[in-house]
Amino acid sequence: MKEFRLEGKTALVTGGGRGIGKVLALVLAEAGADVAVAARTYSEVQAVASDIEALGRRSVAIQADITDSQQAEEMVSKATEYLGRVDVLVNNAGATIGASSVVSLENLSEADSKRVDNRGMGDDSWDLVLQTNLSSVFFCCRAVAPQMLKRRSGKVINVSSVTGIYAEPYYTAYDSSKAGLNMLTKCLALEWGPYNVNVNGIGPGWFITEMTRSRFQDPEIYKDRVKSIPLGRLTDIRDLGLLAVYLASPASDWMTGQVIYLDGGQSAIHL
Repeated sequence: MKEFRLEGKTALVTGGGRGIGKVLALVLAEAGADVAVAARTYSEVQAVASDIEALGRRSVAIQADITDSQQAEEMVSKATEYLGRVDVLVNNAGATIGASSVVSLENLSEADSKRVDNRGMGDDSWDLVLQTNLSSVFFCCRAVAPQMLKRRSGKVINVSSVTGIYAEPYYTAYDSSKAGLNMLTKCLALEWGPYNVNVNGIGPGWFITEMTRSRFQDPEIYKDRVKSIPLGRLTDIRDLGLLAVYLASPASDWMTGQVIYLDGGQSAIHL
């Protein structure tokens, strides 16, 4: 099906050194795209770039801290210089910190004490999560906008979360950042729609990644998480890559301003 193929397209994936970002980058390459991968840790994105080249696609590894707007601009410039342009921007870089919202807490349950900091959410922690999950996306979108709008062509994919639409205790910063990201996705879709640039989001449910692995190692937490999923099971993280291919491809040309929740039905309980 040619509508789902990405030959001749280029993509830039942030947070592409591991977890969801690594999988998204590799699956986009499998579909035919040349892919630039960016993250703070150069060794990680360098390894992913090598894997992409082994698939017969071009790739470049870029070290960048995209919470710094200047570094976001430089990242887009480097990707454009190497690949010629950026057709698809995937904003995947993310951070999470579990903590009580405003004060320290005592007598946390055993399960909660394993996953949250009971000392409270400090300024640095709040800023890190909001800057990584929301501000950096704005910086990257702003950096890539001139070329996409001028060409009147482009796809932006923002990786959000099911917690952008329902709250979870002790993750106030993370949930707030993802809710903000959902609104940013809609706003940019309205602004850029007249220029034929599509802006959509993916809202993952529970997947086992480097960020969540420690939680799932606890049998009780694992059981509780799976119980919250209507399909009653987890799935492979590759499924997120398949959805990203759809959103990056001509098959989704009529879709913009949407956040698609890939969560086994979890969000249906809350919507």
